[in-house]
Amino acid sequence: MNIPDPFSLSYHSARLLQESLKSNDLLAGKLVHARVIKSGLHFSVILLNNLMNFYSRTGCFSDAQLLFDEMPVKTIFTWNTLLSSYSRQAKMSEATEIFRKIPNRDSVSWSTIIMGYNQMGRFQSALKLFDKMIKERVIPTQYTITSVLASCAAIKALDVGREVHSLVVKFGLSSYVSVVNSLLNMYAKSGDPMMTRVIFDRMEYRNTSSWNVMISLHMQHGRVDLARGQFERMSERDIVTWNSMIAGYNQLGHDFDALCTFSNMLRDSLLLPDKFTFINALSACANLEMLKLGKQIHARIASTNFNTFGPVGNALISMYAKSGGVQIAQKIVEQSGISRLDIIAFTSLLDGYVKLGDLKPARQIFDSLKDRDVVAWTAMIVGYLQNGLNTDAVELFRLMVRDGPKPNNFTLAAMLSVSSSLTSLNHGKEIHAIAIRTGQASLVSVNNALITMYARVGSINCARKVFNRIYWFRDIVSWTSMIMALAQHGLGEEALEHFEKLLAAGIKPDHITYVGVLSACTHVGLVEQGSRYYNMMKDFHKIEPTLSHYALMVDLLGRAGLIQEAYDFIEKMPIEPDVVTWGSLLSSCKVYKNVDLGKVAAERLLLIDPDNSGAYSALANLYSVCGKWDDAAKIRKLMKDGGVKKEQGISWVQIKNKFHVFGAEDGLHPQKDEIYKMMAKIWEDIKKMGFVPDTQSVLHDLEEEVKEQMLRHHSEKLAIAFALISTPENTTLRIMKNLRVCNDCHSAIKFISKLSGREIIVRDATRFHHFKDGFCSCRDYW
Repeated sequence: MNIPDPFSLSYHSARLLQESLKSNDLLAGKLVHARVIKSGLHFSVILLNNLMNFYSRTGCFSDAQLLFDEMPVKTIFTWNTLLSSYSRQAKMSEATEIFRKIPNRDSVSWSTIIMGYNQMGRFQSALKLFDKMIKERVIPTQYTITSVLASCAAIKALDVGREVHSLVVKFGLSSYVSVVNSLLNMYAKSGDPMMTRVIFDRMEYRNTSSWNVMISLHMQHGRVDLARGQFERMSERDIVTWNSMIAGYNQLGHDFDALCTFSNMLRDSLLLPDKFTFINALSACANLEMLKLGKQIHARIASTNFNTFGPVGNALISMYAKSGGVQIAQKIVEQSGISRLDIIAFTSLLDGYVKLGDLKPARQIFDSLKDRDVVAWTAMIVGYLQNGLNTDAVELFRLMVRDGPKPNNFTLAAMLSVSSSLTSLNHGKEIHAIAIRTGQASLVSVNNALITMYARVGSINCARKVFNRIYWFRDIVSWTSMIMALAQHGLGEEALEHFEKLLAAGIKPDHITYVGVLSACTHVGLVEQGSRYYNMMKDFHKIEPTLSHYALMVDLLGRAGLIQEAYDFIEKMPIEPDVVTWGSLLSSCKVYKNVDLGKVAAERLLLIDPDNSGAYSALANLYSVCGKWDDAAKIRKLMKDGGVKKEQGISWVQIKNKFHVFGAEDGLHPQKDEIYKMMAKIWEDIKKMGFVPDTQSVLHDLEEEVKEQMLRHHSEKLAIAFALISTPENTTLRIMKNLRVCNDCHSAIKFISKLSGREIIVRDATRFHHFKDGFCSCRDYW
């Protein structure tokens, strides 16, 4: 009987282990191990190294460790195999300990530990180890370099990447395509497109990965045509190539092109879509609200038994939620589990419910989320804000401050918008205090929101303080917010001064800035300046006017009494005038009693919006001020017959965090007797001071005494009377009204401010009025 010699048996066993490893056959490998022991070959270092490698690569890490511990002789391969085993398990503390114990570390040892840190996402640690490797004069391999360059790309460490590039040249590693591709990727992701292009052009051999990097680079910088050109020149494309094109189109807003590319891939390629393909295709469907196509993609995903948990499931939820299939999205959530819902899918679902006006299901999902981060909280708050549920937004924010994550700048900006909507100075100050406490008050975005909030709740001085505090950090939004704020408060000249300072600072205004500038001119009657700025916007800054700009120009001319010029301006508009534009002309016609053009404006307005109660009321009021009572009565009858209801004028005031709302002749307030008694006293006192009721403001054919009584009980006057009996002396009163303040109330409030010694700030439908010592900030031009 021939007994094989130990060398042949050792060689045969090593070959069997390699075959077992290729087929991932653990049982076969263990049988080889048993044969090694039985044959007395367990002292062969080479064979034991092969066994260790087998156990490590097949996931039997404990067996690999046990074998290592029993080995009488350990080579560098032995140590590196064990090191690789722990690195592969992401047990970097154990791997580091083994690395320190290796007697004579070679380039494989260094590469293994560096790759482990890189794969764990600990890129800085990987780069520090590489630096130490070079200092110890260990020559890196192509594997070391590709791993280090991947770490540089991940954290955009361009300077370190350039140093690694010099080492690539020094050690002659430029001939490896994998190394050059890693350099391409590093420069592309670290912000040096020029060097990326240079390296690509100099490459003698390019593989698919080389081309993929260039496509991603071009898409990253918005160069769609160049990316498409590279794509079309490729002879071979892999799934990364197609995904780079689809994702690039999707991220740049070319969603239709993304879907066409997806379709071409299915038609022309044998490649199967992966999760990234489906995610970007579904995102494009969501953006285009293409529910039918989205359903077809969903059907394909289902037919291939693709895993719909995780990112793909979230992409499906987002697509259905954004495309009008909220109920289907809800079913997917229920099937896959709320715990798997990511923030993008949640916000899409929330947006879907906001569009339906039903936030109850969204709140249930929010309450069920396991890991509610600041984005989820903010999204829910914004959902409430967009649906006008300001009280719910406030309650949720307070819960967030108490039990949730620290609010970020987006959360605070949303809550400041809530304060603006509630016209609550106290609540706005509370948010401001939280911003200071959480370290957000230094952020420009938060300060911009603070400027807007303070302006909208009537505290222009606080808005100024915030604006002045960010002197060195102002952006276009800061300037625009302040210009708009000053315009709202009738401080047109100051607003224009700020605009000139903006121009002097070399900041280019945008179309919103010009809305503020034209509004400022409108509120103080600066017709020439307004016309000049309008022309500057078009001719110098090349900003195409929007309907907002056109409406403001009509308002500017109309308020100044240039009714015919305003009408001529409308007739020359290159786009169809909207309700606001015709409404501005109609309001001016009423002020200046131009019945003919007023009738034209009302008719054109009602063609656009037949149920616009404001148009009927304005035309009826125009007839009334001109003494055409019969015509006014006919318009009111038309309103009644058409079921058009006039918007009720209301005013409200906040006292001790509670809002008190008043209508004209209001008899519902629990303190109505005190309010009416106070108003009667005020009325008599201001008449003694020289106030004369403007009975012409009552646009009905009634006795003078009845008209005066109606004027006395206008909603803003009742709100002021209540505020006077409910607040300490010298307190500023802040009154809000949903319609434009009438002439009589405007005149009366000037006298009341002098009588009471109070500043009274009234915000009506178009602007703020600051009444103090018998004068108004608008200088009677509103």
